[in-house]
Amino acid sequence: MTNPRAALAEWVGREILPHEHDLRTWLQRRLITPADVEDIVQECYCRLAQLTEVSHITQPRAYLFTMARNLVHQQRRSAAVVRLEAYSAVLEEQLESSAPGPERIAAGRQEVVRLQAALATLSERARRIFVMRKIDGMSQRQIASTLGVSEAVVENDASRSLRTVLKVMNATDANMTKDLSVGGRHARSR
Repeated sequence: MTNPRAALAEWVGREILPHEHDLRTWLQRRLITPADVEDIVQECYCRLAQLTEVSHITQPRAYLFTMARNLVHQQRRSAAVVRLEAYSAVLEEQLESSAPGPERIAAGRQEVVRLQAALATLSERARRIFVMRKIDGMSQRQIASTLGVSEAVVENDASRSLRTVLKVMNATDANMTKDLSVGGRHARSR
């Protein structure tokens, strides 16, 4: 039986990642700040990660761009309607009351350990590119300049690295689920 999360990760790596550069270029022409571009791209990946099925998506590139366009429109509408500065006190209260509990903190720490393990499987250059791109939020051009490589190298390494990290994390996730189910059977048979 195929792990649906692994299948989704493979699909994203195969059908979506090759279009990330074009999407960023397209977004840069429409958005004011690089941070907005990053927010939209990351939100696209978050929404893709929530999908349980992708067989209905016949044109992945069009799906990605439509999703991004809708997020841009949504972002503009909310920016026009709500000024966050006016509600900063209310937002601070909400943030304080929604502080993560011990379970969320523990789960977050486990995710960090899994990510570190996945990053350890990458080459040094691929790991640096992944961290600069996904964690530090640097553009491909900035990374290429910093490392003295072409943007194509950065794009290829970033895509391969993300696929590898997703694959390792999903494999770890599947192994944890398997270990829990095996542990549960042992506990019941005793």
